[in-house]
Amino acid sequence: MQDSSRRVDSPTQAASLLDLARGLVFELHPHRQDASVSLDSRLEADLGFDSVSRIELLARIEERLGVRLAEQDITTAETLRDLLRGVQAALTAPGPPAATQAMPAAREFAATWEAAPLPDRAATLLDVLEWHAAARPDRPHLLLYQDEAEPRALTYGSLLSAAQEVAAGLRRRGLKPGDRVAVMLPTGLDYFYGFFGVLLSGGIPVPIYPPARPNQIEEHLRRYARVLGNAQVRLLIALPEAKTAARLMTMLVESLDGPVSVSELRTAGTLAGRPGVRAQDIAYLQYTSGSTGDPKGVTLTHANLLANVRAMGAALRVVPTDVMVSWLPLYHDMGLIGAWLGSLYFAVPLVLMSPQHFLARPERWLWAIQRHRGTISGGPNFAYELCLRHVPDRRIVGLDLGSWRVAFNGAEPVMPETLQRFAERFAAYGLRREALMPVYGLAENGVGLAFPPPGRGPLVDCIRREPLMGAGRAIPAAPDDARALRFPACGMPLPGHQIRVADDANAELGEREEGRLQFRGPSATSGYFRNPEATRRLFEGGWLDSGDLGYIAAGEVYVTGRRKDIIIRAGRNIYPHELEDAIGEIPEIRKGCVAVFGSRDPKTGTERVIALAETREKDPTGLARLRAAIDAKALALLEQPLDDIVLAPAHSVPKTSSGKIRRAASRELYERGLPPKRRRALWLQVARLALTGLAPQLRRIGRRGADLAFGLHAAMVLAALAAPLWIGVALTPRPAWAWIELRGAARLFLALLGARVRVRGLEHLPRDRAHVLMVNHSSYLDGLAIAAALPGAWRFPAKRELARNPATRIFLSRLGAEFVERFDVQRSLEDFRRLGQAAGQGLPWLYFPEGTFTRMPGLLPFFMGGFLLAAERELPVAPVIVRGTRSMLRDGQWMLRRGGLSVTVCPPLLAAGRDWKAAVELRDRTRAQMLALLGEPDLARETGVLAAVAARAQE
Repeated sequence: MQDSSRRVDSPTQAASLLDLARGLVFELHPHRQDASVSLDSRLEADLGFDSVSRIELLARIEERLGVRLAEQDITTAETLRDLLRGVQAALTAPGPPAATQAMPAAREFAATWEAAPLPDRAATLLDVLEWHAAARPDRPHLLLYQDEAEPRALTYGSLLSAAQEVAAGLRRRGLKPGDRVAVMLPTGLDYFYGFFGVLLSGGIPVPIYPPARPNQIEEHLRRYARVLGNAQVRLLIALPEAKTAARLMTMLVESLDGPVSVSELRTAGTLAGRPGVRAQDIAYLQYTSGSTGDPKGVTLTHANLLANVRAMGAALRVVPTDVMVSWLPLYHDMGLIGAWLGSLYFAVPLVLMSPQHFLARPERWLWAIQRHRGTISGGPNFAYELCLRHVPDRRIVGLDLGSWRVAFNGAEPVMPETLQRFAERFAAYGLRREALMPVYGLAENGVGLAFPPPGRGPLVDCIRREPLMGAGRAIPAAPDDARALRFPACGMPLPGHQIRVADDANAELGEREEGRLQFRGPSATSGYFRNPEATRRLFEGGWLDSGDLGYIAAGEVYVTGRRKDIIIRAGRNIYPHELEDAIGEIPEIRKGCVAVFGSRDPKTGTERVIALAETREKDPTGLARLRAAIDAKALALLEQPLDDIVLAPAHSVPKTSSGKIRRAASRELYERGLPPKRRRALWLQVARLALTGLAPQLRRIGRRGADLAFGLHAAMVLAALAAPLWIGVALTPRPAWAWIELRGAARLFLALLGARVRVRGLEHLPRDRAHVLMVNHSSYLDGLAIAAALPGAWRFPAKRELARNPATRIFLSRLGAEFVERFDVQRSLEDFRRLGQAAGQGLPWLYFPEGTFTRMPGLLPFFMGGFLLAAERELPVAPVIVRGTRSMLRDGQWMLRRGGLSVTVCPPLLAAGRDWKAAVELRDRTRAQMLALLGEPDLARETGVLAAVAARAQE
């Protein structure tokens, strides 16, 4: 029987609904203050409510009227009247509101699973699936939440069998190896069958997102015609109910034969065999454009994807008992690669729900983590904000997030405020702050590129605003600096990958200098499909341009902005130039005088989309008409409205001297409080911005010129000193005298460069007995720094290859070098015994235990030779820390930069014995002491796993 206390008459319901909608419209879109709101107002076209705004409206309706709407009312409602019907249905339904019902008790999903071997020799995704299907055919691969309360399980064997049936259907329709097939399916079993079915048939899947509502299918397909045309798609896999409308695509895309459903494909039987697929074949195309004006399909091979999955698994320290929980869309790289293919490779269970399932009730994500004891899960920043704003405490009574060890946050700008508030809010529900993990990646590298160490928690850098914005220098700010900029650390490059920061001339920048983030590695794409011009722009000197700005500090990447001016809204890329062109076609809008940009909104945790357009229209009615026309263009291109529209007089939009739109400058004007109606204020702000922008540009140009001049000066000084030093050392009969000459030349060289050397801990040098100096290695300048800073002379091992060159052999021999073999095991043992005999003669030794160095900061694994020698001969080991050399001369960079150096000698250590175990213990103590003072990452924290991943990347 209906609860009489829940009855609300229809006029009251309608009035409440209209009041809530009107208030939300005015909050989200200030330019719509005069918008009329009625029950027949369309949620998107008339009121400008996107998916996130719908969730806000839903929360307010349920709060005021005390109901819990059905999910289909949330996702399919077109008008406020549709929502009113949903409210009335919820009020007349029997039983108490669902919001007051207890959630199901938590239970384990992946308890006591065996640590089965992984397909580490797999070369393709097909090898991975077939390997698991053979080894564990009945083991659940994923649990899928759809409409039913209980999830449906999909085993490895069932996935392979169904995919083979789909492949047989595709081959029967004439699909040839290398043909592209669009997969336009929502999250469901058919998606997995279709994706792997395309691969098994020899085709290349092209995931595209399905329309949010069935009545949008025709408009949606028209919009995606250019994507499918660029990919030259042969077939389109869609839902059966969408097939009729999908046939429209055959008229728009010349290569397309027609749409087909998974159920139709599965009627052809099972595929007897599959075409040979190689590691370097394209596995799928990931289209990155948020709309369709310039389709860019990232080509990702099987080798790219497996390298990325293996590297991410190593960085996250994935174990068999992990459980992945995801709501991320499968047409997006984070959901497809990061969640699905990652869990497939490592054989960890995947608990999956659709994005709509999550958006309708964000608490479902959190309850799924508890119920299945999820350990790895995450999403874009807006997902965490959604939970903060739209998950009331009453819906999570008894929630336990204690199992959640990796809560990654990526795919759009990560806001430190969101991390802090999420940690504080859900600490009461068992969430550990250490689980939060800002990450960095992009489709051009699969998905992941940089991860911080698991279990550390967010590391936020507070930076002085003026030096960063004016000169690109990330100088730490005082803790109480209210104007400081805050950027979260996104970690270090994945194993086998590299990141560097370069200026506009493609010269590598130093520590804490902002520039273009570039990358390379085994996951990196070879380019964009059938788009040679975009591919050409992607590569520069062997590196790929991420399009992002950032800096590196202590080995970690900090992302500060985007060069491409892409706006990321709710995990989706929006390219401003397309909307700017469309708005410019509107009569009375000045063509080429429109700026579209994103502005971060701390309240929602995502970016607001703003349009600044010039017009000569002054009449209020005409301005309202222009705003409506601009919103219509935005809905047609982006499937979402603009958050704000600013109509300004002519010559208001900032431009470069060549006439290009300055979107960053437009954003700055807007965020300074540009008043839409005070038009003269816009001119004043534009003038101020131009004047203030001139000085930073001059400073940047001056700094680059000074860097070039300094590099040339350093090269000339080095050339002037090198020959006399070599002659002097070559003619010196004793190593001690040669070191004196080297020390004098090194100090003169650094003095002429203005590089100050700070020396600490000289009192720790053992002066009365033989000893071993263990020095970190970060640059070719390390030896020079040691020679300039420390007294005395040392013997040191050098690779035997250097002895083949007479110039290096003579020079290093006079300094006391002992040439050793690195590759011949027998010769290497003989050399080790010879070094031990030399150590027994009371001669001090200098070792670089890392053996090499890299451009990225961090302490590499140590070789054992020097520690074995110290243990066997009972020699004290003095750790020595050299700082500053990497910034002055980074690996792969030949032009010296300004900088200062420091050399710190630590108290000596003695081995507890003379055996191997004592040498290992000595190595570990030395390493711990160096890490404590160095302030750089420990790149050997996962020695075994990371080494295996790096080795495979090299293969």
